[in-house]
Amino acid sequence: MESIKPGSLKAWSMLPRFQFLPLTVIMVSLGTAIAAYEGYFHLGHFFLAMFGSLLVHMTVNVINDYHDYVDGIDLNTQRTPFSGGSGVLPLNLLRPKQAFWFGTICLLMAMVIGAYFVMVKGWLLFPLLLLAGFSAYFYNVYLSKWFMGEIFAGLGFGPLLVLGSYYVQTGRYSWETLVASLAPGILTSNLLFLNEFPDWEADQKGGRRHFVISLGKKDASYLFVVFLIASYLCIIAGVVTKMMPAITLIGLGTIGFGWKAAKGALTYYDRSEKLIPILGTNVITILGTQALLAVGYVIAILI
Repeated sequence: MESIKPGSLKAWSMLPRFQFLPLTVIMVSLGTAIAAYEGYFHLGHFFLAMFGSLLVHMTVNVINDYHDYVDGIDLNTQRTPFSGGSGVLPLNLLRPKQAFWFGTICLLMAMVIGAYFVMVKGWLLFPLLLLAGFSAYFYNVYLSKWFMGEIFAGLGFGPLLVLGSYYVQTGRYSWETLVASLAPGILTSNLLFLNEFPDWEADQKGGRRHFVISLGKKDASYLFVVFLIASYLCIIAGVVTKMMPAITLIGLGTIGFGWKAAKGALTYYDRSEKLIPILGTNVITILGTQALLAVGYVIAILI
């Protein structure tokens, strides 16, 4: 990374952290697949919702980078492939103001798309968009310092994305969609949760307050496992109550990876170098489960 020229296209391309955007692609696809399963699908609205959602995700990544740099977090943390930010600002590849305005412009563009959907689909979408925008822009300023970071990460990249992408197809909300979004939301919280373990000391110095800091690493590792189990139970409960098609049980196909992630978290919670491969396993568990749920709905449409 040191050989990258400041202000270069490569530096700008690193800033949004595109490698993390598949999470949003899967969530929007899940919400759309649920709508299609119920007989609603508009290709143009799918792509527009996807683009707007990706803009919001980029806002989150870039604004987080900006505030973590300003608060000194990224200057003290040890970066991993899964945590510690993009590294663009600490290496002076871009100026902080450039990152700030990049994130702000992404959010403004997303707001235009959101306004369009409110006009064509109804005002009931507005509160969801308002909450999503607040979560994206003020995560670092407030939420991550109020012990609410993991909760709002799971809410934003879980129920809000799934319900929003469902709404732009159907013009309404449904309890079935909410139930289907619970496991993905819990899993997204767990994605952030485990990534906080290597960063806890830098986060604490930078003023963040989250579960790892409040509980300590050992107890937090137990809570991580509880969340993981809860996500799988949500899938089972959704099928048992007939609010989700039976084929979505394929989401349980990642249990092997989940077991490895849980075992690794409990064993290496205080050894960052050993935990790094477990962070990768956790990503596979989370994205794999969420993707399988979306695939399950697609299969349900076909059969």
